[in-house]
Amino acid sequence: MSNSALSLVILAGLIHALWNIAAKKAGGDVRFAGLTALLMAIIWAPLGWYLGKDVVIQWGRLEWFFIILSGALHVLYFVVLLRGYRKADLTVVYPLARGSGPLLSSSIAIIFLGEQLSLLGGFGIIAVVMGVFLIAGGPRLIRSLRGGSGGDNHDALRIRKGLFYGLLTGVFIAAYTVLDGYAVKVLLMSPILVDYFGNYARLALLAPTVLRNFPDTLASWKKEWKYAFVVAAISPISYVLVLYAMQTAPLSHVAPAREVSMLFAALIGGHLLDEGDRVQRILGAVCIAFGVMALGN
Repeated sequence: MSNSALSLVILAGLIHALWNIAAKKAGGDVRFAGLTALLMAIIWAPLGWYLGKDVVIQWGRLEWFFIILSGALHVLYFVVLLRGYRKADLTVVYPLARGSGPLLSSSIAIIFLGEQLSLLGGFGIIAVVMGVFLIAGGPRLIRSLRGGSGGDNHDALRIRKGLFYGLLTGVFIAAYTVLDGYAVKVLLMSPILVDYFGNYARLALLAPTVLRNFPDTLASWKKEWKYAFVVAAISPISYVLVLYAMQTAPLSHVAPAREVSMLFAALIGGHLLDEGDRVQRILGAVCIAFGVMALGN
């Protein structure tokens, strides 16, 4: 992976961790996802119009198919992620989601897209997996899977929920990463337009649920709008940077390198959200950092 691509991924990782902190603190549900999509459409409208006015009219059925399917996968990802944040700790859900998703997408890229991974890259993936394990709780996860014996039952249940929602989120991350990576690498679609018009698909899919009980939705939006604004303003930047990196580097390298976001999440999330085990999670973040450097070579 080139230094420029790696720099894009690292910057994207920092931004990604920041907006996930905001989403966790909001504690929202599908209505929060709807507000975020609405604000994205408004905030990024000038750039979307400027870049798309002469391009979108040339899209055919294939391009729109990718846009709509991408929007659906992003909706499923965000809704499951938000539910996980309500049911479990960010420092369990986030690393498992960010760890399993890119590793799954890397495997798909290697098996089905013919990409290759060096021996050093293989060791990098092992380091990333170990780091994910430590950040997500380490031995505490194993104890919870054994039934939480010797520990607090509520804590064990919370960890199990974190495992479930984190891994499920990772499946959707892998799906949209491969789909969007194909769109920008093979179909040569603009990363900015893929994300921007995919957001309109997300908004359309979320609208029925958001409008079902609009007074409750408005009440929820009044409490969550500041966090939604942060997510809407910065999360597209994070993902677009990754898509640009995918245009010049193998998806099997870019996807695991995104794990660097967990370094920032371990430092920022553990401090702001007081979720404990900070030393262990920082050690896990160091493992991920070494893994990312290995994948970058």
